[in-house]
Amino acid sequence: MLKRHRIIVISTVILIAVVLLGIWLKRPKPIDVIISQVDQGNVQRTVTNTRAGTLKACRRAGLSPAIGGQIARLPVREGDRVTKGQVLLEMWNDDLIAQVALAKSEILSNQSRVKEACVIAEVATREAARLTKLQKKGLASDDSTEQAVGEAQAKQAACQAAKSSVEVSRSRLAVAKAALERTQLKAPFDGTVAEIAGELGEFVTPSPVGVPTPPAVDIIDNSCLYVLAPIDEVDAPEIKPDMPARISLDAYDKKFFNGKVRRIAPYVLDREKQARTVDIEVNFILDESTRNMLPGYSADVEIILDSHSNVIRIPTEALLEGQKVFVYDKDDKTIYERKVNIGLSNWKYTEILEGLVKGESIVTSIDRDGVNDGALVRVESQHASH
Repeated sequence: MLKRHRIIVISTVILIAVVLLGIWLKRPKPIDVIISQVDQGNVQRTVTNTRAGTLKACRRAGLSPAIGGQIARLPVREGDRVTKGQVLLEMWNDDLIAQVALAKSEILSNQSRVKEACVIAEVATREAARLTKLQKKGLASDDSTEQAVGEAQAKQAACQAAKSSVEVSRSRLAVAKAALERTQLKAPFDGTVAEIAGELGEFVTPSPVGVPTPPAVDIIDNSCLYVLAPIDEVDAPEIKPDMPARISLDAYDKKFFNGKVRRIAPYVLDREKQARTVDIEVNFILDESTRNMLPGYSADVEIILDSHSNVIRIPTEALLEGQKVFVYDKDDKTIYERKVNIGLSNWKYTEILEGLVKGESIVTSIDRDGVNDGALVRVESQHASH
């Protein structure tokens, strides 16, 4: 009897163990998740460009000669810093230089004639005045006096004509200098020579009307930079000049630069079907970090429409549809769905008005299979608050 009882007890224990083992083997496996702590900080509402923008210089000039000719002098090279008014390119102009010299000589010659004619006129005027006095005293004849006065007036007219000829010569010099200026390309502002299309001895011709040709010299002023970027037409009405912005460049990975909106285009572009955009320009707030930037870089802008500081926030990637999150319970290793009320939001952070408190843990890997309300989870990694 005792033996039979022992067998029954052992069988029962084995059965219970088998059942428990089956239950244990069939229990749901925990889902690996990434969690993040609810923290406190700044949240901004922003808009970004729909396609990559372009870094541009505030001043850039593609210069071409006004007349055709042969390049005789190239005093600068690509990459040179130049100052306003500096000669960048000069075509053969010996004939025009000679015309300028001739005009200057004519001025000198005519100035000498002015001096001669006016001295003669002055002498004639004094003689006429002397004879006029003598005539009044009866010591000079009327004929000689009238003749002297007429000669003095003629000499004065000759003096004025000589002075006029000097002015004509000066105008001729100005014309010659203007023609000479047309053979030179001068820097319209301080900047850097980006490109030169031409070599010494080559012939250049001006662009025909309506047919653009590459500029002979391309000059860029890098002291002022801005980003030209397209913004969706839906976001454009909220953007105003002088709004703060953040600028990022592919060439400067993971680095942001401060900027300010300087212009919003007054019209909508429809270059692509169903993708209407408005071009905006964002100025860099320049500092040492922007010194070596090159126009043409691809760039993105994030315009700050509103900002709240020192608020409860979560990573935006943790937010579910319907303004819900998964909260992690560290005691039972389970996640629970919770409704929250949100405020400002951007691609990185979302402001929480109600539903969470600082220090709670929420799931950020919400797109993984098995992540749902009541799921047993295992923390793969935990992101500390920033």
